[in-house]
Amino acid sequence: MKLIREEIESVEVIVEQRNGQKHLYIEGIFLQGDIKNRNGRMYPCETLAKEVGRYNEQFVQKGRALGELGHPDGPSINLDRVSHKITSLRQEGTNFIGRAQILSTPMGQIAKSLLDEGVKLGVSSRGMGSLREDRNGIKVVGEDFMLATAADIVADPSAPDAFVNGIMEGKEWVWDGGILREKLAEKTYKQINTLVDQKRLEENKLRLFNNFLSNL
Repeated sequence: MKLIREEIESVEVIVEQRNGQKHLYIEGIFLQGDIKNRNGRMYPCETLAKEVGRYNEQFVQKGRALGELGHPDGPSINLDRVSHKITSLRQEGTNFIGRAQILSTPMGQIAKSLLDEGVKLGVSSRGMGSLREDRNGIKVVGEDFMLATAADIVADPSAPDAFVNGIMEGKEWVWDGGILREKLAEKTYKQINTLVDQKRLEENKLRLFNNFLSNL
């Protein structure tokens, strides 16, 4: 599975006051379907709708939909970098509108200070899924797409994506005991497939698999 990121250039800042306390939110388009984005990818709206339903049920409604400040280097949520909690994610046509509350965590305080000073921030979704290229050269995201977070907060979403793509999206990831790890199996997979002799395959399969596990 590929780590896939998409960035939206701007969000609206909303301040709400309840019980004498101010709460800061960001709101805007978090995800877009049925349109080729600047990374040459397209998310079928049906795929997004299905995944957003799961994400809402398992994360948003249970208060577990978190996002980070900046560009994380993997699909997992790093609690020490959490800056906000996604409180809603709803479909409007082929867009998915999200709202996130800025938290009082250290990273949340940094995000709040930036917003207070008028810094333009954007959001970046982060998910896992397969890609296939259609006849027009568009990379279509597969039905196995899963959101890690609907929105990380990013300071410069309009910057060139080459560096991010090279670091973030050039890796494969694999589930291991419920944890997503960088996929080190490709080399092992190729080695196994070169063992055309069935007896050699059986003799080497366990050794190769153990070597793979030792590198996780």
